[in-house]
This record gives sequence, C-alpha cells and structure tokens, in this order.
Amino acid sequence: MRFEPLGQKMFTRRNWLLRCSILINIAVILYIGSQLMIGGGNNFTNGGSFLLQDQQPVSIMQLASASSASVVQQPTPKNQNQFEVFESEEKLLVNGNADSNGQAAAAGALASDGSPVNVITSNDSGGGAPPLVDAQVIGNMGGSNAEVNNTQSDAYMITGEEKDTEERVRLLINCFDQDYHQQTLQRGDFWVLRNYVRAEHGEIKCYESITYTTHADYTFLDNLVPLLERWNAPLSIAMHAPGSDFQPTLDSIRYLRDCLPNSHLVRAYTTFHIYFGTKHIPKSVPKPNEVLKMGYNCSLPPPYFNVSSGHLYKAQKKLLYPVNVGRNIARDAALTHFILASDIELYPNPGLVKKFLEMIARNDQFLRRKAPRVFPLAIFEVEENSPVPHDKIELQELLRSGKAIPFHKRVCASCHGVPKSKEWMTANETDELSVFHIGKRTGYYVHWEPIYIGTHADPHYDERLSWEGKSDKMPQGYALCVLDYEFHILDNAFLVHKPGIKVLKKDNRRAMLSGKTNQLIRKIIYPELKIMYGMRKGCAI
Repeated sequence: MRFEPLGQKMFTRRNWLLRCSILINIAVILYIGSQLMIGGGNNFTNGGSFLLQDQQPVSIMQLASASSASVVQQPTPKNQNQFEVFESEEKLLVNGNADSNGQAAAAGALASDGSPVNVITSNDSGGGAPPLVDAQVIGNMGGSNAEVNNTQSDAYMITGEEKDTEERVRLLINCFDQDYHQQTLQRGDFWVLRNYVRAEHGEIKCYESITYTTHADYTFLDNLVPLLERWNAPLSIAMHAPGSDFQPTLDSIRYLRDCLPNSHLVRAYTTFHIYFGTKHIPKSVPKPNEVLKMGYNCSLPPPYFNVSSGHLYKAQKKLLYPVNVGRNIARDAALTHFILASDIELYPNPGLVKKFLEMIARNDQFLRRKAPRVFPLAIFEVEENSPVPHDKIELQELLRSGKAIPFHKRVCASCHGVPKSKEWMTANETDELSVFHIGKRTGYYVHWEPIYIGTHADPHYDERLSWEGKSDKMPQGYALCVLDYEFHILDNAFLVHKPGIKVLKKDNRRAMLSGKTNQLIRKIIYPELKIMYGMRKGCAI
C-alpha cells in the first residue's frame, strides 16, 4: 500500500479548493454580465431597468385613445430645434463645484443649426443637478404633501420589455383606484350627492386617463358637449342646485344625456354631482337609481336655453356661488390620479390626454426632478364669431390676426400671465407634448392663477371664498408657492374660453364683496396659511 506524505495530501486538497473557487467566480461574473446585457442599463427611455415601487395588478381596460405602438421614439429634428429652457424663475444658487460650472457652460452651447441648446436646471436648494437614477413620477414628487399611497415599499425591477404606455404610467405613478359609489354626504354647510348620475365608463383605473373636473349651475351646461368633443375622457362636474334650481338641473342632465347628436359623449364620460346648502334643500330629491327613469321630452328646448341668471333660485335668495366647494367636490370624486381642475367654459385642445400620458410614460429628465410640480396650460380668448382653434398652428394664426388674445388680458393680465408666454406663442408646434419652461409663482407672477394638470396630492381650494368675492384661487396659489411647487408649462397644450372676449365691467356688488374677501384673506386665511404651510421668500397671497 502506498502512502502520500501528509503535507502533500493537504497541498492537493487546497489545489482543488482553489480551482473550484475560480470556477464559481467565473460563473458568477458571466451571470452578472449576461444580466447587464439584457437589462441595458438604468435609462428608462433606452429600455433599461430601473427601480420602482410596488407593482399593481394589470388593468383589463385600455384607454380608448391609447396608441398600439408604445416604443418611445427619439425626437425628430423639428423637435430638437424647439428644445426650450427648463430653468427656474429664481436665480440658481452658486455652489462653486464642477457640476454647477458644467451646467453653466452647457447652457450657453449651440446646436448644430446655431440655435441655443438649453439645459434643465434645478430649483432645489442644494443647487446641483437632480439625480437621474431611480426617479419616479409618484403623486406630486417630493415635498411634504405627498399622498399617503406613495410610501416606499419593496422595490420592483422593470425591464425594457414593458413598453406599453399605460403599463409604464401604471408603474411610474403607483396610484390607488378610487371607489365609484353613489353617496349622500355632508360637507360643511352643504349636502352633497356624490356620483349622483354616473358616467357609463364605470369604474376605471387611476392610471388610465385624466379627469377634467369642473363646476357650474345649470345655465352653463351648453358648454358641456363642446368641451367633451375636445376632451374625450372622464369629466367630473359638481352642479350647484339649491332650492327650486334642483329640478331644472335634473332636466338639463336628462336632456344632455338623451337629446343631442353627441349625447353619447355625455353618457360615456360625464359624472354629475349635485350640492346645495343645508338651508336651501329642494322639496324633493329622487334616489340615484330613480333619476333617469323619467326621460326628458326632446321636442322641448333645452332647460338651460335662454335662462338669465336673475331667474335662478340663487339670485332670488341673494346667495353667493360657492365656487371652491364645487371645485373640491368634483376633484375629490375624480377616479384618476391626474386631474385637470378647470372651468366649464374653457375648452382644451384635442388629443391632450393621450399626449400627456405618453409624456409621463417617457419619464423624461424634467419629470425626474425632486420638487412637487403641476403642469399649467396657456389660456386664450377668441372673438365671438371665431372658431375655437384645434391646435397651436390654428391658435397662432388667430393671434397674428388679432382674433385671439391671452386670457383676461383686458380684465386682469397679471392673474393669468404665464412665464415665457411670448416665447410660447411664437414657438412651433411639435409632434409630442413636452415641458416648454419650468417657472415659479414669484416675482411678476406672484399673483398668477394657473389652471393646470395636477393630482389629488395638491392643496385644496379654500371653501370660504365665493366667485362673487374674487381671489378664490389665491390661497391655493400661495400654498403651492410655499410648498416650492414647480410649474411645468406644457408646450403644445392650451385652453380656449368659450368665444367672446371679456372686458372689465363695473359691478358695484362684486366690488363690495371683493373688499370683504380681501379682508377675510388678510385677517383670517393668510395667518392660517402661514401656520399650516409656513412661509417662503417671494411668496405672497
């Protein structure tokens, strides 16, 4: 029998262990390399993998207007030439580091055609460029007012295979679906019939669309169908119907749902909520399941046709219009994560919903910034006999001919003056929707009252203010400023008021109520806001 020396035997065993270790290391390196080649890095637009929050169940519903092709395309040369500055209205803090110097140098660069190439700059107090990895479009990104459904959870790795627009939006915003129940509620001094007449779209997923939220009394319902013809998406409207205004409000809803060539749009998309003061309850309020059992005689004129405001119960009882109660009711009932809180007389350009969701799905650099943000739309008025423009090219032609002007230019220009508005109006329309400029509600725009696409996370409107007293959006605007919101002005999206240019008219009653409102804001609301939200240099109410 042959015996090996003990030392040699141990040496042989160590050799085998070393070889096995090398083989295992090689296998691990090959595996990691293969995964990196499949993932393609962390750039979402290049189809790579990136970190997101919890995955939610895939919806069985698809957006009616969603494109079947979901691959994000590179900008065309036309789009490249129109790339705009994304810098703050405030001056950037100078940090003296290499990154800041690099941004300043890049901002002065020129494109191949000689036009300036502008760089997205940060408004964050840190002054540096925002991180581009693991960025998410969740609620209102950053800020102390994030929705409770945006808490961090187990990470989920997404690969470039999930390129469908709806799927990308679902994964990016991580929202919760809302219920679509019919409810009778009390809200302060008001009774609310929530989802009283529901749209036939039924329950929809929070990431599927955008909801246009608005308010009105029944005399404004002639705007509903023109609005829906351009919006083609869910609409949530709160109807103020105190006392004897309740019945013509119901008749108007029935007429709109049954008697017009485009009544199918009303049935498909519009959910009506009704509210009235506790001291002005109608004589009879049908149950929600009984409202539509009795139809409207379509041979009769519309109930809202040729009705003056003086005939309203509200006017006879000298009630103020609770505009912000309606705004909040319609907004809170919206089923989607993104909402456009607007007025019923403001018509959006067609195709906005689809293009906005595609922009969110692209998750471009400006969407990865940490600050909370909303997406304001430029607003215009057109002459009474002018058509409402469908796209920016038509709008520009009306502006050149003087048949269109910026909204409230002859009433309160500073209230709706949009940062970089002159540059916006001359910039060419592009195929995709994007952010033209990032502004702030400071400086000349300290009293700006933007209308924007936002989310449920944004501050509510103060319900103590009325339409007659004016300044009804000012407290919310102040809150947005103090919370350091960014205003991502969209390049090819706009609203146009129902034809007819407004001029300033003397109204002694409104002037008196405006004075009382200003006193209420100054003595009560503003001190409350300073306690609840704090203060920030440059913000004013």
